[in-house]
Amino acid sequence: KIALDAGGLYVIGTERHESRRIDNQLRGRSGRQGDPGHSKFFLSLEDDLMRIFGSDRMDGMLQKLGLEEGEAIIHPWINKALEKAQQKVEARNFDARKQILKFDDVMNDQRKVIFEQRLELMRNKDVSETIADMRHEVVENLVAKHIPEKAYAEQWDAEGLQEDIYRIFDLQLPITEWAAEEGIADEEIYERLIKHVDEAAAKKAIRFGPDIMRDVEKSVLLQTLDHLWREHLVTLEHLRQVIGLRGYGQRDPLNEYKTESFTLFENMLDQLREVVTGQLFHVELVSPEEQMLEMAQLPEMQAHHVDPTTGEDEMAGDAGVAVKARPRKAAQMDPADPSTWGKIPRNAPCPCGSGKKYKHCHGRLT
Repeated sequence: KIALDAGGLYVIGTERHESRRIDNQLRGRSGRQGDPGHSKFFLSLEDDLMRIFGSDRMDGMLQKLGLEEGEAIIHPWINKALEKAQQKVEARNFDARKQILKFDDVMNDQRKVIFEQRLELMRNKDVSETIADMRHEVVENLVAKHIPEKAYAEQWDAEGLQEDIYRIFDLQLPITEWAAEEGIADEEIYERLIKHVDEAAAKKAIRFGPDIMRDVEKSVLLQTLDHLWREHLVTLEHLRQVIGLRGYGQRDPLNEYKTESFTLFENMLDQLREVVTGQLFHVELVSPEEQMLEMAQLPEMQAHHVDPTTGEDEMAGDAGVAVKARPRKAAQMDPADPSTWGKIPRNAPCPCGSGKKYKHCHGRLT
């Protein structure tokens, strides 16, 4: 009420913002809902907005008119020059946001592909066909890498192919002997590799059981996809920070970014196929009994404390320095009697035989 009786709120601005929208919002504070109010802005020709984006001729023209330093300037030319300066800043900011959006669209297209594939994998209970396709593509890429098309047999890298097959599939195959056969072609080597790889995968599936193997395949595939996608996003962010330097070579940074990001995306998919295939061929299941037996066979922990002044172990001659941090041997445990279990690590299988971790089974009660 006091402000209304005095004629309303009077807003005084000491400079103009780069955006006209911000100035209009500040002016709007002086009169809300029809209340009276006034606003006035004071600015200098040395402000950043006028100095960088203002007209260069304005300062010289005002000096010719005989205006002295510190004298107030009230003229429509000033308002017009200020409005043009703000328009230049807004246009520059708009172009910057537009350029950022174009870079984001490149990453967004790749994100759509990955997320659609991930959702499809999560909906499917059986991803064995996808795993088989990945396995075959890995073999095809290895054969194309070490046995180039239209290359002579003397130019084949049979030893490198044999090493990669062992590294990824854990298979010892006589590939060098196959390559030494008379009249053999790369298609025959590819077919033999596919046959041995599929047989090894089928044997592992039979040994694990179909249900367990399907769960392992899906888990490994999703975890590897998430890990590689996070690394790919970090790589794209680093590429985006330095791709502007391509402009010095008269190249469009956006087109260069599209090309480089697509290459990185293809490399990520190739790495996904190879990593998933390698993990599935090297994975082994350990039963809870075997895990407990391995933990029971580990030596007991010994406590030591070395005196920094003398360098002697103060606990070397003490009795009972062994730390019973390991669970008791399986022979001394009664699954039905928790009192015979001793101290069980939280992440160890529960001795009751439920198959759960101790912290999710009997460990919740302690």
